[in-house]
Amino acid sequence: MKTWTGLLLALLVAPAAAHAQEHRQQYVEQWPLSLSSAQSGAYRITLEPQIYRRAWSAQLADVQVYNAAGQALPSALLAPDQPLAQPPVQRELPWFVLPPLDARSRNDLQLLTERDSDGRVRRVEARLGASAGATRSAGWLIDASVLGQQPLAAVVLDWETQEQPLQATVQVDASDDLRSWQQIDAALPLVDLQRAGKRLLQRRIGVDRSVRYLRVLPNQDQALPVLRGVLAELPPAAATIPWEWVALQPVKQGGGSFEFTVDGRYPVSRLDVSTRDNSLVQWTAFSRDDPAADWQRRTAPWVAYQLQAGGGSAQQSAPQSLSGATRDRYWKLVAEPATTTAVPTLRVGYQPEVLVFLSQGAAPYALAVGSATAVRQEAPVGVLIDDLRQRNGPAWQPTLARLEGAPEPLAGEAALQAPRDWKRWLLWALLVLGVLVVGWLALSVLRQHPATDKE
Repeated sequence: MKTWTGLLLALLVAPAAAHAQEHRQQYVEQWPLSLSSAQSGAYRITLEPQIYRRAWSAQLADVQVYNAAGQALPSALLAPDQPLAQPPVQRELPWFVLPPLDARSRNDLQLLTERDSDGRVRRVEARLGASAGATRSAGWLIDASVLGQQPLAAVVLDWETQEQPLQATVQVDASDDLRSWQQIDAALPLVDLQRAGKRLLQRRIGVDRSVRYLRVLPNQDQALPVLRGVLAELPPAAATIPWEWVALQPVKQGGGSFEFTVDGRYPVSRLDVSTRDNSLVQWTAFSRDDPAADWQRRTAPWVAYQLQAGGGSAQQSAPQSLSGATRDRYWKLVAEPATTTAVPTLRVGYQPEVLVFLSQGAAPYALAVGSATAVRQEAPVGVLIDDLRQRNGPAWQPTLARLEGAPEPLAGEAALQAPRDWKRWLLWALLVLGVLVVGWLALSVLRQHPATDKE
């Protein structure tokens, strides 16, 4: 019985093991990855033109990272700027010391301020409510009106180094007129602790809105440090992503219509037209992903011109932006008037996307590309990035990884013919079905005629 059982298990497990071994071989080729840091848990790969040229899927679902054991790693394809971050912009803000208050009089505080024509505070005095004069405390008024309508991400306090440890909480309020106040945080911690040469410092006040004035008041008569300055932390500027352009020559033309074929799955979101000579033509652009499908209009008619005189540089119309990115393979320009003699070069523009993956298992890692059957399972990487930026600051971003050297062939071009090779898949299906039937029959026989193992 042991012999029958072992044989049956081998028959059942063999197809699954073979499928696991072949999974990575579904791809045309792979690129080894070079990591800029071996200690990072998340990496980003900016897709190069050769990746777009080898991808089969219109959604780039056949782009996947593997570890040394051949396991697919959690990954997601993101917009060009999503995994990138710029350091926050900092700007110094005016601030003023508020007089001592007790817990009851803080809400009776009426500020008598002198402001200029732009609303900036020049001088601050305070008139206290009826309960003034109790235990001493302190606070600060921060003037953010110098920022105008810019959103304020946070303010960073800078205080003098002190011998006594600081561990206090403050109430933070915001106002646009110095009369009505809205609470941002009722107990924000301020911390400055030192031990064994290390320092724990928390002096950032998150705001995340447009405000003109901030008020910081201590809780429960807690002493605050001597303030030296306040920095505004503005949201980081958008990451600068370069545009890549692919020039296409007509493959078919006639009657003012010019057709083009793109050699890759680029996320095209801009179009530009150039000609060899001076030209002034109204164009309309269309695209499709199947030669048998109907053309879809991608732009309204626009006038493109090119003017060159006296041997100087050509003056050319601006590129046209599409309503969204498209990976269609086939494009068409239709001219008005149709009798134009200008033969256009269509330039398709895109910003390279970024694949972010998590390191799991042993390196080296490799990026496999090009398959008609493999589909990458998108991991919620965007949630991870947002959470880590909350923990580590807005400048955090995944570590850079690059393609290294020449691509390594895997299954070859046959991988892209898999959907058409229906005979091979039918043979595999019949083989698996046969194994299952044989196994079921073997189990039935064993149940009816149990064998006795001999030692």
